[in-house]
Amino acid sequence: MSEETRARDALVETGRSLFGRGLTFGSTGNLSLRLGDGSWLMTPTNVSLGDLDPARLSKLDGDGRHVSGDKPTKESFLHIAMYRERPDAGAVVHLHSTHSVAVSALADIDPDDVLPPITAYYVMRVGRLPLVPYFPPGDPDLAGAVGKLASKHHAVLLANHGPVVAGSSLAAATYATEELEETARLFLLLQGRAVRTLTEDQVAELRKRFG
Repeated sequence: MSEETRARDALVETGRSLFGRGLTFGSTGNLSLRLGDGSWLMTPTNVSLGDLDPARLSKLDGDGRHVSGDKPTKESFLHIAMYRERPDAGAVVHLHSTHSVAVSALADIDPDDVLPPITAYYVMRVGRLPLVPYFPPGDPDLAGAVGKLASKHHAVLLANHGPVVAGSSLAAATYATEELEETARLFLLLQGRAVRTLTEDQVAELRKRFG
């Protein structure tokens, strides 16, 4: 089985899993994966992640030109902005997951680091999470805003929209996105309560140990 065939199957399986667990809905969300030759596979526009066809996935060359498959997601520029700033990225996941979007709409969050360090795994898999200002869906200026943050952050949260997360592999990007969503859910559950987050020393130790 070729690298590209395995990549296509992995995107379909991941999309089905995310949709089946309610982390995306309708035709929202998009996934991409970088191939060894520098080209990308992406999910097509206006297609449910729960109903992807491996043969119809969009393929883009290393310059971002659509070369085969269905028309790519209209948010392909978000993925490309991440890849351009993060040469180590092997995959990007963008969802409109409910709790993450809810947090992105709160008026009093810290735009430099949206979620507090509630758990060790959030610090390990997500780290600092900056908020990207609101842009209409499909606005190309959003790519520039994401690109400004992507070199220092592998995960960003789009205001009133949802997370964009890069990882060394599709599994790594997916796990980090799931951890972000779960932490957003915990953050909302704990609103109005006295919360014991990890201390600065505990966070520093995790970052030293796990990067």
